[in-house]
Amino acid sequence: MIAKWKAKAIVQKGISYLPKKEKINYLFQKYVTKGVFLTDEYFTYKITHAKDHLHYFNQYSTKDFKESTFLELGTGWYPVVPIAMYLSGFQNMTSIDIQMWMTKESQLTTIQKFVEWREHKMLASYLPEINEDKWNRLLRILSEKETLSKEDINKAIHLKTYIQDARKTKFEDNSFDFICSNNTFEHIPKAILIPILQEFKRIISKGGIMSHFIDMSDHFAHFDQTINIYNFLQFSQEKWNWIDNSIQPQNRMRFKDYKEIYNKLAIPITDESYREGDIKLLKAVNLAEMYKAYTNEELAISHAYIISQF
Repeated sequence: MIAKWKAKAIVQKGISYLPKKEKINYLFQKYVTKGVFLTDEYFTYKITHAKDHLHYFNQYSTKDFKESTFLELGTGWYPVVPIAMYLSGFQNMTSIDIQMWMTKESQLTTIQKFVEWREHKMLASYLPEINEDKWNRLLRILSEKETLSKEDINKAIHLKTYIQDARKTKFEDNSFDFICSNNTFEHIPKAILIPILQEFKRIISKGGIMSHFIDMSDHFAHFDQTINIYNFLQFSQEKWNWIDNSIQPQNRMRFKDYKEIYNKLAIPITDESYREGDIKLLKAVNLAEMYKAYTNEELAISHAYIISQF
């Protein structure tokens, strides 16, 4: 029987050649892999990122939330991070992506999850300071949901979303005080990530903060527990090109590679935080030649934050 991850790879590879591939993949994820539901586990994951980003902004920025502009790379399905930023005091928020996944349904699902968590006293440990006026506005959105559009909801929470190429945005120089992303960099090829970071250098304000969370694990392992998070390191680039797809690509870069890009672009690394990973699991994988120049410690790092103060 074919491994689950291989079956998923084959299906997504096929979908990637179809028209309206993003919509078809969404339906595949929703009804087959069950990977797009806002479960408590997934919400915990996202709200933890929001908490961490807020921590880094508080630690390194001299500006107050209310005075600061916010940009998120990778809008995704559920606006957990923008809503967390909104409740914490940010006045104007922007989110960009190459495809608009978010719907009115996913907006309302996200807001309802915030309400459930606060009712069960689970939200305070992640967002200790919530603006009550903004909270009441969220509640009004739920009570008036039948009359509101997706655009109305975005306007109510001061969120602007754009489908844009992040390598060349339409934003003015020094537009944003805070730029962040979650689980996004690992899906961007190196040749594209470099100009994106160059663009971020242009639009970040003086004294601005960047905080990016990167998941360097094999994402197929999230779906198939018979493989470990380093499984994709066994493939040469040529073989990986056959496996990888344009819907949810994985660049397989390691933390060392990201830091080298930052250094070459003269982007400061003010702080970093990472999971050391599991070298025992790594050694169970027969590494491709291209990864043998790395140390085991460099390869094993699986998740990381990179924080920059400009």
